[in-house]
Amino acid sequence: MFRLGSLSHRTNETFWSTASVDEWEQEMAGTRVILERFGNITDNSVIGLRAPFLRVGGNNQFKMMEKNTFLYDSTISAPLRKTPLWPYTLYYRMPHACHGNLQNCPTRSFAVWEMVMNEMDRRGEFAIHGDLPGCAMVDSCFSSKPTSEEFYNFLQKNFDRHYLTNRAPFGLYFHSAFLKNNPEILDAFLIWLDDTLASNKDVYFVTMTQVIQWMQDPRPLNQLQNYEPWRDNCNPKGAPFCYGGTNCELSTDELPGQTVRLNTCMRCPNKYPWLLDPRGDGFF
Repeated sequence: MFRLGSLSHRTNETFWSTASVDEWEQEMAGTRVILERFGNITDNSVIGLRAPFLRVGGNNQFKMMEKNTFLYDSTISAPLRKTPLWPYTLYYRMPHACHGNLQNCPTRSFAVWEMVMNEMDRRGEFAIHGDLPGCAMVDSCFSSKPTSEEFYNFLQKNFDRHYLTNRAPFGLYFHSAFLKNNPEILDAFLIWLDDTLASNKDVYFVTMTQVIQWMQDPRPLNQLQNYEPWRDNCNPKGAPFCYGGTNCELSTDELPGQTVRLNTCMRCPNKYPWLLDPRGDGFF
């Protein structure tokens, strides 16, 4: 199950708050077309998105999501609180305030799930009081690089806040570079995963889609070992579709003067796939 993060990733943050329905469609539905066509994704598993810079796109974003049958968004954050929130649908009013002065939250009903980003507590000890705000992305929770022990304790204390209260799903959102560039942090993360699973036989690490599947069809703990939506998703079978792929050197009229590379195991398109031409046919 895949979650999108836009095609152009425009650095003007205001754009994402004010973009039209058509602009959201080009960015998100267009990215899905590119992934499915040139990544050979044929199982309709690209069903969620998160707006760049966590800038919610208001009603236009969610109109686009309904139109293009996206199942969930994971952009809206909820402020740090003692009891975290479960994911919710936007059929009804959000169960928390629109968090952030510059956010543009939806104001009417939409047939979309919100995989809300519960802010985490970045303080070293929960007993320390103060106005230090929470953080939605794990790598934004630290003003400097933490030690392995600090990072392990941060994960454990925030996990406990979920596990020991209402057991709302504990979302862990990273930029990949945070782990890739810090091998000792990655090691601490993997150790914490192993320790958590070993210590809690009622804990599972699942995708956002799998969370929604369970919420729509909740099963007791003794049935989860054989719960079909959670089985066999990490054990691909058969030979790889291809090895290496082709490094296509392409251009597009949308990015004049640029030669852009696209690595794919499918046939190279005529043009580089972009906002107005996601299939790379060369006309729009």
